[in-house]
Amino acid sequence: MSVTDRRLNLNAFIYPTGHHEASWRHPGSVPERIYDVTYFQELARLAESAKLDAVFFADGPALRTEVRYRPDYGLEPITTLVAMATATTHLGLIATASTTYYEPYNLARLFSSLDHISGGRAAWNIVTTATDAAAANFGLTGHPDVRERYARAREFVDATIKLWDSWEDDAVVIDKEAGVYADHDKIHRIDVEGEYIRVRGPFGSARSPQGRPVLVQAGSSNDGRDFAAEYAEAIFTAHQRIEDAQAFYLDIKTRARDLGRDPGHVKILPGLSPFIGATEAEARDLQREFDELTIVDYGLGQLQKMGRIDVTGLGLDEKVPAELFAGAGDITDNTNSRRLVFAKIVEREQPTLRQLLHKLAGARGHNVVAGTAVQIADIIEQWFTGGAADGFNIMPPQYPQGLEAFISSVVPILQERGLFRTEYSGTTLRDHYGLPRPDSSYARALSASGI
Repeated sequence: MSVTDRRLNLNAFIYPTGHHEASWRHPGSVPERIYDVTYFQELARLAESAKLDAVFFADGPALRTEVRYRPDYGLEPITTLVAMATATTHLGLIATASTTYYEPYNLARLFSSLDHISGGRAAWNIVTTATDAAAANFGLTGHPDVRERYARAREFVDATIKLWDSWEDDAVVIDKEAGVYADHDKIHRIDVEGEYIRVRGPFGSARSPQGRPVLVQAGSSNDGRDFAAEYAEAIFTAHQRIEDAQAFYLDIKTRARDLGRDPGHVKILPGLSPFIGATEAEARDLQREFDELTIVDYGLGQLQKMGRIDVTGLGLDEKVPAELFAGAGDITDNTNSRRLVFAKIVEREQPTLRQLLHKLAGARGHNVVAGTAVQIADIIEQWFTGGAADGFNIMPPQYPQGLEAFISSVVPILQERGLFRTEYSGTTLRDHYGLPRPDSSYARALSASGI
């Protein structure tokens, strides 16, 4: 497919009141509605009205200690997406779930059910979870190290795929006259016996409309990129500069090709958080308005947790020492991708601590841009045509206003330029992403053996 034939993929990354950490304090924000399912159904209908590919929910199995200063995720995402599925007909539905704190069978049931209920619009964002707070909620004294988490994740995903595949596509026959509902010979035990995972199978329900839900991943560390190249069909990532995004894009596509995968079936989707104004000055004023509502203690906690640094004793108007991020690595060799993003900001911009906190307040290290609709569209087009992205995870600073602004002003420009669809051409998320519907691995194995 040539560059001119390609079409952008655009997701709306749902964060209850918006991605800016002070969004809930802004006039017009509705933090009182983050447990109201009709609010999320309204956001889903809004995203679908613009023909966006999907909505995406992050999640974690623990309460963040900073909830004093910002609303938490709120509702469990898979349940919420089921409700959003009933309010839409085409919009993809992506939920985060951890391989560390689920078991393959119950997670496979949840996502298979979402795919059936939605008519083929489900996707699983695979995370391994790395917080002691989560571990404590599951009777553990600490979370496993990164190598062990990814080793378990590989076994987990392999087992989950086998469960989804354990019914061949034509296993359900519904022969009322003969009294046969399903062909038992086309339903297979999986008998997984790994170091971390044991599952007998078979799965308890027929293959879902997509064959299996789309597999999504969000890690950009060494382990995360290895895992993504092997399994992911869409990858969410954070980059501030097009040069870094291009290096990541090339690295992932090359790794996928080396593993025998079609690089076009691995979608790279960086985060983009746009402040949109009638003029660039107006957009920057809007961004400044949000930044002035930030709470320093919250920002410090986020910086120290995500950047894994200690800024105790550093004044807000002192320069952040680059040596705090020593050993952060580079785009193709790092153990913590978000720490690397922070390190690059400090290296390039030499900000004060206050300036760094404001820089990160908008989207936790994802690319925050302020400008007119045309300027935002120009950035999207440059990254898309320049080998840096297949699309974007749009992260509005505030919901619903930020999504409304993007949809009403930026999307029409992208459509006029022939970069984004004006109508859905299919009904499933695989259709939207241009991904094939996989056959059951058991059916392929039987076919290859001549049975």
